[in-house]
Amino acid sequence: MKPSALSNPFLRWGVPLLLLAVFVVFAIVINQVDKVELINRSGQTFEKAVVTQILQDNLQSDGTRVGEQRLMVRILTGERAGEEVETTSSSGYLFGAGCTEGMHVILMQSVAGDSIVTSVYTQDRELVLYVFAALYLVVLCLVGGKQGLKGALGLIFTFGCILFVYLPLVYRGWSPFWVAVLVCAVTTLVTMYLIGGPTAKTFVATGGTVAGVIIAGVAATLFSMASGLSGWNVSDIESLLTLWNVSGIQVGGLLFSGLLISSLGAVMDVSMSIASSMEEIYRQNPALTRPQLFQAGMHVGRDMMGTDSNTLILAFAGSSVSMLVLNYAYDLPYQQIINSNNIGIAVMEGLSGSFGIVLAVPATVLLATFCLTRRSKAD
Repeated sequence: MKPSALSNPFLRWGVPLLLLAVFVVFAIVINQVDKVELINRSGQTFEKAVVTQILQDNLQSDGTRVGEQRLMVRILTGERAGEEVETTSSSGYLFGAGCTEGMHVILMQSVAGDSIVTSVYTQDRELVLYVFAALYLVVLCLVGGKQGLKGALGLIFTFGCILFVYLPLVYRGWSPFWVAVLVCAVTTLVTMYLIGGPTAKTFVATGGTVAGVIIAGVAATLFSMASGLSGWNVSDIESLLTLWNVSGIQVGGLLFSGLLISSLGAVMDVSMSIASSMEEIYRQNPALTRPQLFQAGMHVGRDMMGTDSNTLILAFAGSSVSMLVLNYAYDLPYQQIINSNNIGIAVMEGLSGSFGIVLAVPATVLLATFCLTRRSKAD
């Protein structure tokens, strides 16, 4: 058997690192964008602070909070770091916080001439977010070992692509759908390459994932055409219309691009599992013909469909629990519920994503059948 060209360290890691460098430069360039100011924030800053004293509490005997708290806080960041100021904290669920002495908070500070107005925006959660994210990555690496480390790197890369590639390209007016396809393809390729290396399994899993994600997008588009639902029917359309008018963002495609990104993880899992299983099956029995290998792959895929077909439906149902409880509590008529935009969009997202998962199975199996047997014949 001839040694693989990719056994050369430069070809295996040098070329991918070079492509990664080009991709990073591309990301830096597209992030050089001047954003249109939608809200005048001159004089307004958000600073870290710590509560040093409760001057007037708003805690009631029944445990609820009414009105505002008056507090003394010490500012920790910004030009006024180290100063102690008196401020207030509202009792709202979205803004403010039930402050106690020693609590770290985010202080909203508005400066207009010599006048400075402050209030507690929310509890400071930055450290908690970072700690939990780091803890997850550590557990992933400890349990998964080397593969867990590679998975963590793939996750970080995917998150970076969403922040530094997807968002700036969509803001520049590119089609959200095709930008999502690009991000899904790139992140899938990088993640699969890190986990599987330059193998036929990696190629098969990448191809199956991209195929499944595109199928999910096509299914959502067909559902949209048949039902009259689109990205213009989302609940925050009023705010999005401002972006459309000011920045030219293609608001209508955001719903479908979000669906692609949401389904990526589940489709990637199915495709990689099938590709890995079929490679192992064929390695153990290279005498299998293409029809036999295809049949074996479909057996594996069908077993996975039983559980993975519910993955996205349950995920989107879980994200809609608040809406479902409100509908149930108000005892809304069935025809009102089933024809509402929110329910229609939730059903579209769940079913379209599941279409992608289910149809990614035969796509991955077919691709694996030809790639594995072709590679064997070439060897």
